[in-house]
Amino acid sequence: MYAQVIVDVPIAQPLDYSIECDGAVAGRLCVVPVGRRERIGVIVATSTHSALDPARLRPIRRVLDEIDPLSTDWLALTRFAAEYYQHAWGEAAIPSLPPTLRAPPGPRFASTLKRLRSDAAFAASGVAPVVPQLNEAQRAAVAAIDAAFAFRAFLLFGVTGSGKTEVYLEAIARKLAADPQAQALLLVPEINLTPQLQARLRQRFPGETIAPLHSGMADGERTAAWLAAHEGRARIVVGTRLAVFAPLPRLRIVVVDEEHDASFKAGDGVRYSARDLALKRGQLVDAPVVLGSATPSLETWSHARAGRYALLQLPERARGAAVPPAVELIDTRLQRPVQGLAPPLRAAIEAALARGEQALVFINRRGYAPVVACEACGWLSNCPRCAAFAAFHKTDATLRCHHCGWASVVPRACPTCGNQDLRGVGQGTQRIEEALRAALPGARIARIDRDSTRRKDAASSAFGAVHAGEVDVLVGTQMIAKGHDFRRVTLVGVLNADAQLVSHDFRAPERLFSTLVQVGGRAGRGGQASRVLVQTRFPSHPLFAAFARFDFAAFADRQLEERRAAAMPPFVHQALLRAEARRLDDALAFLAAARAAAGDEAGVRLYDPVPMPLARVAGMHRAQLLVEADRRPALQSFLKRWLQDLREDPPKGAPRARWQIEVDPQEI
Repeated sequence: MYAQVIVDVPIAQPLDYSIECDGAVAGRLCVVPVGRRERIGVIVATSTHSALDPARLRPIRRVLDEIDPLSTDWLALTRFAAEYYQHAWGEAAIPSLPPTLRAPPGPRFASTLKRLRSDAAFAASGVAPVVPQLNEAQRAAVAAIDAAFAFRAFLLFGVTGSGKTEVYLEAIARKLAADPQAQALLLVPEINLTPQLQARLRQRFPGETIAPLHSGMADGERTAAWLAAHEGRARIVVGTRLAVFAPLPRLRIVVVDEEHDASFKAGDGVRYSARDLALKRGQLVDAPVVLGSATPSLETWSHARAGRYALLQLPERARGAAVPPAVELIDTRLQRPVQGLAPPLRAAIEAALARGEQALVFINRRGYAPVVACEACGWLSNCPRCAAFAAFHKTDATLRCHHCGWASVVPRACPTCGNQDLRGVGQGTQRIEEALRAALPGARIARIDRDSTRRKDAASSAFGAVHAGEVDVLVGTQMIAKGHDFRRVTLVGVLNADAQLVSHDFRAPERLFSTLVQVGGRAGRGGQASRVLVQTRFPSHPLFAAFARFDFAAFADRQLEERRAAAMPPFVHQALLRAEARRLDDALAFLAAARAAAGDEAGVRLYDPVPMPLARVAGMHRAQLLVEADRRPALQSFLKRWLQDLREDPPKGAPRARWQIEVDPQEI
């Protein structure tokens, strides 16, 4: 007997091994020799013959029969991900396992698994469930999802505060009630949203085991949750993008909350989209998939407009008294900000606090200032390793690069001319927090960003204080913009919104509109009159006019018209070949040679290589080459042939460079 095994190496085909032990069946984890090392692999097939010389085949060293085999639909999902995103099967499958299961096990492996299986962290509680009353639109959405007993994609399009989460939970409840062994998967974009949602799930499903899955968990916790899902003990799995690969043998419904969020796209390794794989997973197990958002991605919106996805709408906030906030634009050319805050915004914050309400100030820049400058000679605090500025963090008097992690103390004097009068230029969350503390000496002010929430559970503690009314003004980045039900917030201030208006990225308007709607939607959720104040130098921009009406449909339809006219996604399909080298010329030369070696393919266009927008990171120069096709199959066929040639026969005479491919890139 022989087995085909996938391992985490860039080899397109599974590797053949002889079977000299019991339990070697498809889906089983095993330990195999690869070169001089032993690696974890997954058996994907067995047979009585091998195309290779049996005398040359090495045997499987060990079969991990302590773990049930992975299902055929899990194998199909990881294989699809590998093929679509142009990687080896093992490169997609093995990294999706928890870290404990990615390395050959030690002598105490069985006892460790026994302990993790007995972990009560995910156990059910015995309290009565909390079942909210749904309004008519919510009930209609639940009924449509409940009626789907096979694969169907739904777009749950609802304004912020419309009760999308209640629809998810009721739809999940009905699927679980219909099948005592059924399982549900709920994906969220941010780690800091999982504790809040997990608490909601425990209230709604006190009798069920609920397992979280995200990269912020300790190895043991993550393995315990993975085992609970794989063995069917966890009936609900809630997690970030990696949870799309959770082994769920009885999966009956998949939900993707905030489906538009860029966090669902992996940024390294196999650059998969968890949203798109969630749809594929629903197709493989013949289960409905619900994509929820107040600002759907334009790809999803176009599918819904074309009838490929069923459109379910929640046009009003769930609480009858809760109305959308009033949007006001502050022209910063006329109302000059002081320390980042324009006078009308300062006055509005003071008025909200005087009424005993909470205010939220959003700025998507952490640190104190984006750059430190010398006015005498023009020196700027550039990162020595990246083509970017090192931001000033006042709390520890350091300069930090937010791209590569480089850090240094702030120099006492200008390194170029010796001038000691250095100053921070621009605003970040720390500077806005400092300005608010100076302007509102009696106010309780909190800041939530990646710097303030580095410790475990720091984010959940900070959000808990906001919900408990222990914070008057909350300052933060994207972390505070979505998914949080702040009942006391009546005022939202948005700073630095113009940065994305002048971005080179054609998706920037879509992302800005989404951010504005999401952060603006935190206001007025408790039923009070509320306001959103946006500081901008371009108050007449059409995007702000659409936002003031909270009219996503009009904005999205206009964007789709522009993209169709310009032949941009979703009306064309793209991939990026990226290369990095010690010299930019080498990266560009490698891509040029790869382009020359590509040959012609009908319907596929290759553009000239160019430096990436951030052309140097961590000392490496980066360039990219855009590949585009009108039809997805043509792009996939071309990429498969071209990349195989690049791996097996690199272009002759081209400089050496590290390269990677990204299919359906989100940033160009």
